[in-house]
This record gives sequence, C-alpha cells and structure tokens, in this order.
Amino acid sequence: MLNEAEKRRYKRHIILPEMGEAGQEKLKTTRVLVVGAGGLGAPVLQYLTAAGVGTIAILDDDVVNEDNLQRQILYGGHDLGKLKTIISKQRLNSLNPFVNHEIFNIRLKPENAIDFVSKYDIIVDATDSLSSSYLINDACIIAGKPWVYGALESFKGQVSTFNFLNSPSLRCAIPNKHKTKLLAPTLLGLFGVLPGIIGSLQAVEVIKIITGIGTPLLGKMIIYNMLSHVIETILFDKKEENFRISKLDESY
Repeated sequence: MLNEAEKRRYKRHIILPEMGEAGQEKLKTTRVLVVGAGGLGAPVLQYLTAAGVGTIAILDDDVVNEDNLQRQILYGGHDLGKLKTIISKQRLNSLNPFVNHEIFNIRLKPENAIDFVSKYDIIVDATDSLSSSYLINDACIIAGKPWVYGALESFKGQVSTFNFLNSPSLRCAIPNKHKTKLLAPTLLGLFGVLPGIIGSLQAVEVIKIITGIGTPLLGKMIIYNMLSHVIETILFDKKEENFRISKLDESY
C-alpha cells in the first residue's frame, strides 16, 4: 500500500487512468536489477527511481573517469575516482527516499550471473557491451526473467525487450555474437545526449512490463538515429533453439 507521502509524490502517475494507485503499487513492489551505472544506467536509474520502483539494484565495478562526465549525468567532477555504485546510490536516495537501492561493486560474470538475475523481477542491460548482453540474455533464459536491452553507437541507439510473455531472445535478433565485430565502447565516439534518450526508452519498457500499460517491444527492436530523428523498427521471430540453454560457460 502507498502511504500518504507516496500518494502526494506520485500524484501525476496516479491520476492517469491507465496507472492509478494499483499501477503505482505494482511499481513499489517490484525489484529491478540494472547492470551498469554508466551512460545508459544513469537515465535508467534516475527515471526508475523517480517513478517509484521499490527496489533497484545497481551492479557495476567501475569508477568515475573524466571522459564519463560528457554523458553520465549522475556524476560530477568531484566524483572522479570514486565508485559509481556508491555515488549513484547517494544521488538516487536524495531523489527518492522511498526507493531501496542495493549496490554491488562487482562485474557480472558467468559464475555469478544466474545468482544475481534470479533475485530480481526484471533485468536492465545498461552495459553497452554485446558480450555482456549475451550473458544477461542467457542468464535470464535460465532464470526465467524478462530483460530490457539497450545499445549505443556514435549517433544511433537500440532498444528491445526480451524473454517476456514468450517473446524472442537476443539471439533471435542478433543470431551469433562471434559474427558481429564491434570495437570496445571506450574506442568509439558517442554523442553525449544519446544515452539519455535510449536509457529513457529502456525505463519506459521496464515500467510497461511492471504495470501492463501499453505494448512492450517484443519481437521488435527500434533503432533511433538522432541525426535524422528517424526510428527504424526491426522485426524478428522466436527460434526455440535459442532457448535451449542450461548453463553458462566462459565464452562470453
């Protein structure tokens, strides 16, 4: 149940007929794991916190670097060298004290992925790393958890939702990670506003999954080009062989 302070805080949500108190209470009782507290993680964490998601876990082992500040809007110059998890929790607690933030100063790996994923209702991939995305995908299939994907490249970003309501997986959309040659994110140029747009769209997907509002991106991926404001939609079908995953190995 929402207390009176929460009802005042979330008033603009509650007066939406599609949401109401029932939708806000669903947000309050949901546990979300956000993997990555960088460019995508910053807007995801801020909007899910502001929306009133009850428990948000932040998993990241990185510290704030100077070249993060162009786009990772949770951090400032006085945070350089500090753990992103600790700084983000401080900022987010100030934004909404009704949300419980759990932090893990660790990298997601095959040996811990299933344990982390199993403890939460929805997983958000804010890593912008294809290898990490495959790891999240496979762990979510094994644990039976839905997850929201986001990726960035220069002036373009991608968003989709996987493993929800019998939907396809990342492997159905991007069949073989070994055929996809990508530079490390640190070697790519990236327009600073783009993570805010894509991360916000990921937050939208999470809220839709929780509340049942609207239609999530199932079997489709949107590709947003910020230079032209063109949004391309890619459709893909579910392939059952991509769900025959029983364990994680060291290949990610």
